Amino acid sequence: MKSLPLHQLYKACVLKDLPFKTTRQLEPLAEIVGQNRAQEAVRFALAMPHGGYNVYAVGRNGLGKRTMMLRYLEHHVDTLQQSHDWCYVANFEEPRNPKLLQLPGGMGTQLKQDMEKLMTRLVKTIPQTFDSDSFLERSEQLKNDYGKRQEDELAKVAAQAKRKKVSLTVTTPGGYRLVAMNGDEPHTAESFQALTEEQRDKFEDSINKLEKKLRQALRKMADWEQEYADKQQALNQETLEGISGHQIDELVEKYREQPDVVTYLEAVRKDLVDNLDIFLEDDEEQAAIAWAALDKRMPRRYLINVLVHQKTNEVPVVVEDNPTYHNLFGYVENVTYKGTVFTDFSLIRAGSLHRANGGYLLMDAIKVLEQPFVWDGLKRALRSKSIQINSLERELTLSGTISIEPEAVPLNVKIVLFGDRETWMLLQEYDSEFAELFRVTADFENEMYRTEESQLLYAKFISSLVVEKKLLHCTNKAVARIIEHSARMADHQDRLSLHAADIANLLRESDFWARQAGAKLISEVHVERALESARYRSSRIRDQFYDSIRDGSTLVTTTGTCVGQVNALSVLSTGGFEFGLSNRVTASCYYGDGGVMDIERDVKLGGNIHSKGVMILSSWLASHFAVNDPMHLSASLTFEQNYGEVDGDSASLAELCALISALSGIPVRQDLAITGSVNQFGEVQPIGGVNEKVEGFYATCELKGGLTGSQGVIIPTTNVQNLMLDSEVVQAARAGRFAVYPVARVEEAITLLLGKPAGKADEKGRYPKQSVFGIIQQRLEKMREHERQEHARDDHKDPSIH
Repeated sequence: MKSLPLHQLYKACVLKDLPFKTTRQLEPLAEIVGQNRAQEAVRFALAMPHGGYNVYAVGRNGLGKRTMMLRYLEHHVDTLQQSHDWCYVANFEEPRNPKLLQLPGGMGTQLKQDMEKLMTRLVKTIPQTFDSDSFLERSEQLKNDYGKRQEDELAKVAAQAKRKKVSLTVTTPGGYRLVAMNGDEPHTAESFQALTEEQRDKFEDSINKLEKKLRQALRKMADWEQEYADKQQALNQETLEGISGHQIDELVEKYREQPDVVTYLEAVRKDLVDNLDIFLEDDEEQAAIAWAALDKRMPRRYLINVLVHQKTNEVPVVVEDNPTYHNLFGYVENVTYKGTVFTDFSLIRAGSLHRANGGYLLMDAIKVLEQPFVWDGLKRALRSKSIQINSLERELTLSGTISIEPEAVPLNVKIVLFGDRETWMLLQEYDSEFAELFRVTADFENEMYRTEESQLLYAKFISSLVVEKKLLHCTNKAVARIIEHSARMADHQDRLSLHAADIANLLRESDFWARQAGAKLISEVHVERALESARYRSSRIRDQFYDSIRDGSTLVTTTGTCVGQVNALSVLSTGGFEFGLSNRVTASCYYGDGGVMDIERDVKLGGNIHSKGVMILSSWLASHFAVNDPMHLSASLTFEQNYGEVDGDSASLAELCALISALSGIPVRQDLAITGSVNQFGEVQPIGGVNEKVEGFYATCELKGGLTGSQGVIIPTTNVQNLMLDSEVVQAARAGRFAVYPVARVEEAITLLLGKPAGKADEKGRYPKQSVFGIIQQRLEKMREHERQEHARDDHKDPSIH
C-alpha cells in the first residue's frame, strides 16, 4: 500500500492565482466575504415594510456578523425614509402626562433654542415691565377704583345703620358686625337688658334688616372683587401680550407647518398669564432644581426637552452594547431638593430604542436575555409599536410613588439580534412570540469553498482588513500563507475559514512583527512568525504532555512490534489551542462467550459515542467469526494511562486492530499510529482533528529517539481532503522519513499494521490459512473442538444424561 504523495498532505496556494504584488493594488471589499446567504436574508428583512421582520443573526462569535450588518447598513439604508426629532414639553392642563412633539430631523434643537431665546428675553423684560411706572399706575388705578366702590357701598350701609342707632364695625378683614348703640357707646349686655322689651325688639328688627342689606353689599363687593381680578388679569395679559405676543406670533409663523408646535405655543401664551409669579418672584427652589439637574436657570415649565436629535434625513443605526432596561427604554431622572425628590418632563432621558427610532438597533441576544425585564419589555414595545417610559422601580415594586407618565413614543424600528445557534433554538422552543417578532434568520457560514475566484476575493477581504485596521500592506506571498492558514483553520484543503476575527488577529500580529523588523510590508516570514508566536504562547499544557512522553512517564512505543497493542491518536483542546497525542490501546483475549468488554465504559469513563463505537466493532467481529458457531474467545479493551473521560468513536479502528492482533496472536507494528472510525460493514469513516493527530504522532516519534524512516500514520481515505499538515511534517515526508497512509476498509488497515494480508473469504466462508482472518478462524475452530471434547467428556462422566 502506498503512502500519500506530498501534494495531498498540504494544498499550497499557487502565486499565479494571486495576480498582484501587494494588497495595495487590490480594491478593498465593501461587503463581508462569503456570507451571501446571510446578506440576502438581511436585505430581505430590511426591505420588508411590515412589522415582525426583525433579524436574528446566527453564528459563532468572530464571523463578522456585526461588521457585515454595519457595512450593509452604511451602503444600503433607505435614504427616502424620514427621520424625526422627538421632544417632550410640559402639559399645562395635566402636568403628570408630559406631551410629545414629533418634528422633522434637526427641528427639535431649533425649537429648543427659540424657546430658550424667548424665555431669556421674558425673564428680563417681564419683571422690568411689571415694575414700570405706567403699569403700576394702571394697576393702582384699578385697585383704587375697587377700593372706592367698596368704601362707598359700606358707607351706605353704615349711614343707614347710624340712622337706626346701630354701628357697623369691622371685626376681621372682610368680617363685619352690627352693634346697637347707647349714645356714642355700644350697648353692653346689662344696658341692653335694661331697655324695655319694645326698644329691644325695635333694635333687633333694625339689625335684621340691616344684616340683609349688609349681605347684599358684601355680595356686590365679591362680584366687584372678581371683576377687579378679571380686569387685573386682562391688564396683565395686555401688558404681557405687548412684550411677548409678537415674539410668540413670530414662532407660530415659523412653525406653522407643525400643528403640534403651534398648539403648544398657543398653550404657552395662555399659561404665561396664569404663571406670571414664576417671572416676578425670585424662586430659590427653581434655581436649586435647575442647578441640581445641570440645566440652565430658566423657567423649567417652558423648557423643551429634546429627547432625540437626528441630523437631517440621516437614518439612525444604533449599536447597544449594554442593553439594560433604562439604557434601552429610557428613564426619568430625579432631583433631590431639601430632602424632597422632585422630577418633571425636562428630566426624561432617551433610551437606545428612542435613538434608533425610524432606523435600526443592533444588540447581542445573550446580553438582552441576561438583563431582567428587558426581553419582555422589548417584545411589548415591538407588539404595541410604541415606547412607554416606565421606571423599572414601578415594574419591581407594589408601592405607588408619585411620578410622571410621559406620552408614549410611536415606534418604527428594525431590530437585529446577534447570537449563537443554541440561544436561537432555545428561543424558538420556549418563546412562542419569538418566531412572530423575528421572522428572518440570517445564518452566517463558518467557511467558504476554496477556488481561484474565492482566493482572490479572500485577498480583497484581507486588503479591506488591512485598510480598516490601518496595518501594513501584505505581499502576495503573505496573502498566500494566510489563505493556507485559513484552509487549515477550516480543516479542509478546499475550504477557507470565514472567522474574520481570527484572520484580523493574525494580520495584527503579523503587522507587529513586520514593524519590529522595520519592514515596509508584511511578508510570509512575518505571518509565520506570528503563527509560531501564537502557538508558543498557547502550548504550555501540550509541552507538559510531551515531557511525560520524553521522560517515559507516558508509555508509548514507536519502534518494533507487539501483540494486542496499537498506537491510537486523540486530540486535546486547551481553550482554543488543539494538539494531538498518542494513546496506547490494548486488547487481551481469554476463553469466554465471545463478548467484548469495554473497560472504559464499565468504569464510567467512556462517553456514549465511544461506547457505540465499541459495540459496532463487536458486531463486526461477530459477523465475521461467529456467523454459524459461537465464539469462545472473549476480549477486553482499554485506553492505557487514561484518567479522564473518553468520548468519540475515532479510536474504534485502532481498537478493532488491537482485538484482531490479540485474537490472531500476530504482533502489531508500533511505528505506525492509526485513527478512524468503523461501521458494521468494515468501512472506515472520517474523523475530526486529523492534522493535529498526524502532527501529534510525528512529535511523539521525534521525542522517542527520532524518525527511523518507517514511521507513519494511517488515516481514513475520506480524511485526505482535510490534510493541511505542518511544514515540518511535510518536509519529513519529502525526505521519506515519515508517511501518511489512507485506508478505506478495515482489511487494509489490518494488512498495514500486522504485515500480513487480512484475507478474503471463499464461498464456504473459509479464509486463506496464512491470512490474519484465517489464523483467527483456525484458532476459534480449535477452541470449538476443545469445547466439544469437554462436553463429550462431561457427558461420559455423567451417565444420567443418557
